[in-house]
Amino acid sequence: MDKKTIVAGITQGDINGIGYEIIMKALSDPAITDFCVPVVYGSPKVAAYHRKVLNITNFNFNNIRSVAEAHPKKVNLVNCLGDDVRVELGKSTPEGGQASLAALEAATADLIAGKIDLLVTAPIDKNNIQSDKFRFTGHTDYLRSKAGAHEALMLMISESMKIGFVTEHLPLKDVPGAVTVSSIITKLRLLNRSLLQDFAIRGARIAVLSLNPHAGDGGLLGNEERDIIIPAVTRANEEGILAFGPYSSDGFFGSGAFSRFDAVLAMYHDQGMGAFKALAFDTGVNYTAGLPVIRTSPVHGTAFDITGRNEASGNSMRQALYAAVDIFRNREMYDELLRNPLQPQKIEIHPEHVDELPPETENDDHSL
Repeated sequence: MDKKTIVAGITQGDINGIGYEIIMKALSDPAITDFCVPVVYGSPKVAAYHRKVLNITNFNFNNIRSVAEAHPKKVNLVNCLGDDVRVELGKSTPEGGQASLAALEAATADLIAGKIDLLVTAPIDKNNIQSDKFRFTGHTDYLRSKAGAHEALMLMISESMKIGFVTEHLPLKDVPGAVTVSSIITKLRLLNRSLLQDFAIRGARIAVLSLNPHAGDGGLLGNEERDIIIPAVTRANEEGILAFGPYSSDGFFGSGAFSRFDAVLAMYHDQGMGAFKALAFDTGVNYTAGLPVIRTSPVHGTAFDITGRNEASGNSMRQALYAAVDIFRNREMYDELLRNPLQPQKIEIHPEHVDELPPETENDDHSL
């Protein structure tokens, strides 16, 4: 199968944050264009402002009007904003939110239309982006809605672990009511399918975390494990999903038990994110699993406090691009296998070769 050229869309994020800094640092390696065509959705004026402030002299954007004009060996920049845009470094402003949304809308439209193959999003401010056009808790909900998907899964990925969430950006007081047998099963299905389709992991082992401390301590600290999580794990097993648990998160991460599983399903955001960011803050990737399109992002936020200081690392953004490209290739391979499944082979044994076969034993039924 010939490899197609991958066109990678990248949104600018909040214009007052570290978006352009991490984009320029991530894409500064000329080898990037060997495996994809980067197309940044943003503003040449804003990009030039950040480049000057950061004193980045060895990087240039190729300004274009649409993705159709993208140069395959350059870092391209589609102008999604007018010239009348104001940058206020380190501040959360309404104009910053509007600029974030303009880039996100343009890139998402091209993603849904198939003009780009994947999307990597720089960090947004979830407060200033809110408007009549954006009533979502973040990129995950927005893209799920635009892609027409009923469900999506926030999945954190790194070399050492993959962590999905039953609930995501939800107030802690609302978490117990949202943790149900149905919601856990739904997320386990999404996670199991993503591990196969997006990461080429067959027979994935998934650890399920508890909701309460010490996994409820036999009901002393709560009954959600007995009444909700264990029944969900049992149902998942009946469907052929290799789910195990529930495990108390402190001992599970503290002992290194997570390394024995292909992925982890946490009940709520901070339960999984604390451990993940402690181990992979600079290299971790946020992936929106369960969608017909591919979207990744760095795990950190806008970092207004260090904007313009040339202190931000481009590693997480670079890893987000690498991960998106790998997922695209894995999906290509998965789709190819579905189109051309292996056919059962008929093996003919000639009489003169019978003596070459191993002898049968009473245990040759191969049962497990």
